[in-house]
Amino acid sequence: MMNNLQFQNDLERLLAVMPPKVVANLSYDKLDDVIEIVLDIGRIPEVRHAGGRIEKLNCDTVNDEDINFVTSHIQEFTHDNRSGIPGTLHRISAIRNRQGKVIGLTCRIGRVVTGTIACIKDICTQGKSILFLGPPGVGKTTKLREISRLVADELGKRVVIVDTSNEIAGDGDVPHPAVGTARRMQVPQPEFQKDIMIEAVENHTPEVIVVDEIGTEAEAQAARTIAERGVMLIATAHGNCLESLIKNPTLSDLVGGIQSVTLGDDEAKRRASQKTVLEREKQPTFDIVIEILDRNTLAVYKNTSEAVDYILRGWPIRPEIRKVEEIHEKLTQTLEPEKQETTEAQADNTLNFSFSRQKYVEQAKPLRKLYLYAVSRTIVEKTIERLNLNVELTRNIEDADIVIAHKNFAKGGAKILNTAKEYRVQIFYVKTNSMAQIQKVLKDALDIRPGDVEPLQGYTDETETALDETRDAIKSILEGAEIIDLAPRSSQIRKLQHELIDQYNLGSTSIGEGADRHIRIHRR
Repeated sequence: MMNNLQFQNDLERLLAVMPPKVVANLSYDKLDDVIEIVLDIGRIPEVRHAGGRIEKLNCDTVNDEDINFVTSHIQEFTHDNRSGIPGTLHRISAIRNRQGKVIGLTCRIGRVVTGTIACIKDICTQGKSILFLGPPGVGKTTKLREISRLVADELGKRVVIVDTSNEIAGDGDVPHPAVGTARRMQVPQPEFQKDIMIEAVENHTPEVIVVDEIGTEAEAQAARTIAERGVMLIATAHGNCLESLIKNPTLSDLVGGIQSVTLGDDEAKRRASQKTVLEREKQPTFDIVIEILDRNTLAVYKNTSEAVDYILRGWPIRPEIRKVEEIHEKLTQTLEPEKQETTEAQADNTLNFSFSRQKYVEQAKPLRKLYLYAVSRTIVEKTIERLNLNVELTRNIEDADIVIAHKNFAKGGAKILNTAKEYRVQIFYVKTNSMAQIQKVLKDALDIRPGDVEPLQGYTDETETALDETRDAIKSILEGAEIIDLAPRSSQIRKLQHELIDQYNLGSTSIGEGADRHIRIHRR
């Protein structure tokens, strides 16, 4: 495991190939969060920090001599215009003009970050194939590197890394110690990645193969071949989310592919759908899909088959949201001064214990965080109190598990709602700010069924009782029942029942007179 001394040594090796005027103007004490150093001819050198901050150095613009200084101190660029420094994780990428001359360099600082997979360690040790999705710069490769070490060293598996650009295990013939005892196969050109993937299986008897950036149909097919041979596959793919991957004709095979199917009349009626629908074509290559929303937030789909089926049918699907905690910072705050000299190994053990304990507490009494948009906070608080729900209202949408928004204000809140969608937070809409409507939507959002919660003693709600009865009847109809009569209710409650039934594409009719008037649910 790489410590701070190792990082400083690696950083010095990168600075050794930088132009003297760049090194002279760098603040060594401010490099901890630096992502990359950018050198473009005719422009002032830039230092890019995490979080998007860009710092321009106090020196002259970059010239040919500066570019030549760097290129003369590193290995030749490969076909994908990348090079590196042997024994480190640093990557130097070139920008060329139309004649092939290097006119710009992006010097990315590679560092080992530990603890990034602590919140999914239980998933990584199940022996199932895992696919990571997410935009550039959110730490996909970092997680592959740490998983490689975990599976190779702690589980004792035979791990082979197919390292196309030497990003996972670093440049040079000797893999970086960050990947532990995992073996590494280098790829001479990106287009040969699929061939090396198959070669790894055929020649080196791996139990686990790790691949970064599956991006072509041939690579997707190679991944399927590997999975069908019983090898655990850990990989990343181009795409921000599972839904976009399903729609990508090149890579959709990774999650089972899609095909158009014509249903019979009875089946279409049972599903309450059109006769021509999209369905999953085959078993997914990957058992689990994890979307990396940001460096500290992951959305986990534990059953890829089920998730794809739900998305194709337009059903709501809730990934499990897990967050990476800044464990080392917490340790420093909580340990007594004489105990703060904790080794990295002890810190990792504490990390694992903290996650296990946190997970146990959440299972025993799950706390849900709710963000409201244009919805009466007072009524929601009363509903939470009356139903005795373990729910906390939050004013920060990034901390929320669920968003409840007023339908009439959805357009005006596009920015807020788009942020919720980026974080894969499920959004539920209320039509009015009435107690009955908010209670109905809140119970749907929390997936509360009869008997799941106990209202405060002495509190009963006829509306909620009626809606619970309606939900049970809907379930029975969807499972095969033809007609179900509900108990007599007032016209206001029947209206809410009609709305709920309509959401499931079922028919409902009010029958009877006076105090006996009630709803009959039936198929359309």
